[in-house]
Amino acid sequence: MKQVTKVFWISLVISIIFVLWGVISPKMLESVMSVSKSFFLVNFGWYYQLIASFFLIFAIFLIFSRYGKIKLGKDEDKPEFSRPTWFAMLFSAGMGIGLLFFGVSEPISHFSSPPVGEGGTVQAASTALRYTYLHWGFHAWAIYATIALVLAYYKFRKGLPGLMSATLYPVLGERVKGPIGQVIDTIAVFATIFGVAASLGLGAAQINAGVSYVFGIPNNFTVQLIIIGIVTLLYLISAGTGIRKGIKYLSNANLVLALLVFFLFLFMGPTVFLLNLMVTTFGGYIQNLPSLGLRLAPFNKTDAAWVQDWTIFYWAWWIAWAPFVGTFIARVSKGRTVREFVIAVLVIPTIVCVIWFAVFGGTGIYMEIFQNVKVSEQSLETALFFVYQQLPLAMVLIVLTLFLISTFFITSADSATFVLGMQTTNGSLNPPNSVKIIWGLVLSASAIVLMLSGGLNAMQTAIIVSAFPLSFVLLLMVYSLLKSFREEVKSKKKKHVQQQKV
Repeated sequence: MKQVTKVFWISLVISIIFVLWGVISPKMLESVMSVSKSFFLVNFGWYYQLIASFFLIFAIFLIFSRYGKIKLGKDEDKPEFSRPTWFAMLFSAGMGIGLLFFGVSEPISHFSSPPVGEGGTVQAASTALRYTYLHWGFHAWAIYATIALVLAYYKFRKGLPGLMSATLYPVLGERVKGPIGQVIDTIAVFATIFGVAASLGLGAAQINAGVSYVFGIPNNFTVQLIIIGIVTLLYLISAGTGIRKGIKYLSNANLVLALLVFFLFLFMGPTVFLLNLMVTTFGGYIQNLPSLGLRLAPFNKTDAAWVQDWTIFYWAWWIAWAPFVGTFIARVSKGRTVREFVIAVLVIPTIVCVIWFAVFGGTGIYMEIFQNVKVSEQSLETALFFVYQQLPLAMVLIVLTLFLISTFFITSADSATFVLGMQTTNGSLNPPNSVKIIWGLVLSASAIVLMLSGGLNAMQTAIIVSAFPLSFVLLLMVYSLLKSFREEVKSKKKKHVQQQKV
């Protein structure tokens, strides 16, 4: 424990207080979180919309800018991982559990209760998928790409600690080493805890729903508690093996399993319909991207509430996940250029998400429209398994999916313990196992408390509230990066001119 910083102890104490609060008085915590959620959604929805759009515009700017050739590392550095492994690692850490949890349930939810117009229509089907792409597409990955880029640049090119505070050195100077820096890193720690804890809660709920379908086990909090306990043990074992073994192997396994489930689902469903639907709705998403990403519905309270509960929540979730996913992606991206990095992180995962939701969500919508199967009457947790039951090889799909959710669960938590370890040991690339174990236990305890204090609603609140202060830190990081980029380009030009004179 010699490597830990003040941020570790401050964050740990506050985490323990939060967990105890949830255990001793879950109803009180639920009430406080409900009021907080309403306050931020109603009063700052416009802000979340603007900042998410800003990150997308900034990421596109970086691809075409003169800074694209700058390397995330020294000029002679080579990438540490192959491209397939690199992609598998960034994707598994990014959205694994969410894709399975929301793959069918989100599009079918938007289909039955669309943001505009009447539910259950052909128009509602197209709108449902466009909004699902919006929530999981370019905006989300632009946030990840930008923050990961900043962290990777300062860590591998400038040799600074892999901390959020360290990236602000060009703006704040030596103050990043004092109380201001500690506050920044503590905010990042809590955003990571709440963002990941929400995903762990979703994962436990869906694993429970799946085993309930297969084995008739009750679908309740007690079973979910047992699931979290078992998976906690597994990901702590994985975390102890380090990033080159546990996370790497699990990430590759996740990718293979996800592809297997995807292709089974695609070819056993209405394949041609799904491919046509994907092309059509993706075109609509691209065509309407600016208006979709800035819609707030100020004249209609019902539509405004929909935007707040879905779109604004997602922007807050991705912002809250940014330190976690950003730190992890940065850690495995040494040696890439700015242009290669941003294109890969922004475009490839977005396309994968579009294909995934078109196939899974499109199948649910197809069953509703053409087969009169009431997928929309299922809960978010059970919609996927209900659709499986309508297909051949249902049991094979269910078992594979349960295993995949579990490995995504382990990978996300494993990666999170590594990132939290980095954030609380002054950016160490190999934080002690004892630190990772402590944060692993805190993550599981936080997930349990959120489930006990209001379930999905409590998870959404924790994300939205923690993302708000963090968003200002992320904006400062962008300004700091641009300042350093300009200075680097200016220095190179000056050096080039001097060489020509010689």
